[in-house]
Amino acid sequence: MARSGKGMLSIGALSAATGVPVETIRSWERRYGFPVAERKPSGHRVYSLAVVPRLRLVSDALARGHRAAEVVAASEAALESLLAALPETTPSPRVDRSTTVSVTANIPDHFGAIRGFDAETLKRLFQAEWSRLGPLRFVQERAAPLLEAVGDAWSTGALDVRHEHFASACLGDFLRSARMPMDDRATGPLVALATLPGELHGLGLQMSAVVFAAAGWRALVLGVNTPVDQIVALTREASIAAVAVSCAAPRRRKTTEQLRALRRRLPRAITLLVGGSGAPKSLPRSGIDVMTDLSTLDRWLHEHAA
Repeated sequence: MARSGKGMLSIGALSAATGVPVETIRSWERRYGFPVAERKPSGHRVYSLAVVPRLRLVSDALARGHRAAEVVAASEAALESLLAALPETTPSPRVDRSTTVSVTANIPDHFGAIRGFDAETLKRLFQAEWSRLGPLRFVQERAAPLLEAVGDAWSTGALDVRHEHFASACLGDFLRSARMPMDDRATGPLVALATLPGELHGLGLQMSAVVFAAAGWRALVLGVNTPVDQIVALTREASIAAVAVSCAAPRRRKTTEQLRALRRRLPRAITLLVGGSGAPKSLPRSGIDVMTDLSTLDRWLHEHAA
């Protein structure tokens, strides 16, 4: 397909220039905000030639084992630094819409149910795994890997957004129902769980709430997109021992600023925890405890239980 104008490419031309399938480009723009299309006077969407080098770097990073969520939103300079630190590998073939994402090979039953919108089968699979693995291992070894696999399948075009929304809704419903008996028995400290303004991913909260409840803590889930002043107000109205913030979207600078603002406004006696794929890797001298994974959170909870 030809260029659509001076210095601009149609989506087909961008795909040809980078080796990234058209559907993948579209899904990355929806999910990660890159590459961003511009509108011609005719209404057609076109892309600047300037995005080509960065898209090629993203493609190289994916070929070396990184996930789309980690690299698509990264800057060109960050990608170059990342690739410089990685060993060279033989590029793997491009994945198109007709190709099953390799990570799904470990969970074929779940993906079959997701593609068929079979909520009952998903529930049965989740319940069997919960019974076999227990709460902590379930969220670590089933819930989190399944979400990553579904997200990767969407980013490559192997699944559509309706499949991801369905899978997320089913998993969220299951986590809430499975947590309920533990909530009823919990007598430990009270923790408020929320995501910050602009963060709309809520499954990290549900998985974290399971870990809290399994450790005997009482989990109060405020939900997504919660204003900082509302989190602070809650701590004045309830005996909150800790606030836990889940971060999934890769907005690291903004996230750090919001977390520091929340820490300044919270009473010193209240612990502020943060975790998730979009959380800063560390926040030295901030008074904020970064949980690098759910096992780290579980250990922290047992060490600090009343």
